[in-house]
Amino acid sequence: MNYKQEAARYALSFIHSGMVLGLGSGSTAAYFVDMLGEQLAAGVLHDILGVPTSERTAERARALGIPLTTLDTHPHLDLVVDGADEVDVHLNLIKGLGRALLREKIVRVYADRLLVVVDESKLVPRLGRGPLPVELIPFGAEAHVRWLNTLGCRAELWREPDGSPVVTDNGNYMARCWFPDGIADPYALARTLTDRPGIAEHGLFLDMTSAVIVAGAEGIRVLEPGGNA
Repeated sequence: MNYKQEAARYALSFIHSGMVLGLGSGSTAAYFVDMLGEQLAAGVLHDILGVPTSERTAERARALGIPLTTLDTHPHLDLVVDGADEVDVHLNLIKGLGRALLREKIVRVYADRLLVVVDESKLVPRLGRGPLPVELIPFGAEAHVRWLNTLGCRAELWREPDGSPVVTDNGNYMARCWFPDGIADPYALARTLTDRPGIAEHGLFLDMTSAVIVAGAEGIRVLEPGGNA
C-alpha cells in the first residue's frame, strides 16, 4: 500500500453510517472512494450518500455502488474528504490540478468539515512550490491569462496534448500560474483573483481545512489547525 492509499484508508475512521459526504477528486481521493465502496459493499457502512466534486468521481462512485445525491437535495454535508496539491504550515491548500477546483470549493462551503488526505510530499513551507490553477470563463480567456501575468507569476492557458484548452466540467478553461519564489501573501492574491471579472475561481483554499491526514515514512500524522494531533 502506498502513502496515498494509507492516508485514504485512515480517513475511513472518520466516516460513520448515515453521513452525507462530499467526495473529492484526484488520485488520493479516488483511493478513498474505492475504499468507501468496499466498506459499503461489505456492510461495514450503510446509509451513506455522496456528493461528487467532479464527473469523474461521480462515474467512479456509481460503478462502486455508492449512492449519490446533490447539493440541491442535501445542502448540508457532514464531511468532505479530498486531496490537495500543496498543504502549508497553516493548513492552507492549493487544489485544482485535478481540474475540479470550482466544484470542490462549492462542496466545501456546504460541509461542516474538510478532511484532507495527502502523502508527505504535499507538505510545503509556503504555497506556490508548483503551479496555482485558476479556472477562467472562456470569453476573453487569453486576455485573462495576460492579466494573470501581471501578478508576479508566469501564467499560461492549460492545454491538452493536442493543443486544445483544458475544459472543466463547468465548461470553463484553466490557467496555471507559477510564482518563482512561492506565493508571498495568499490572502491578498485570493482577494485579487476573486475580485477580477472573468476569473471563475482559484485554487487557493484558505482557512477551509479541518484536519489533514498525512501518510509518510514515519506512519500517519493528523494535523489540525493550531497544532498537531
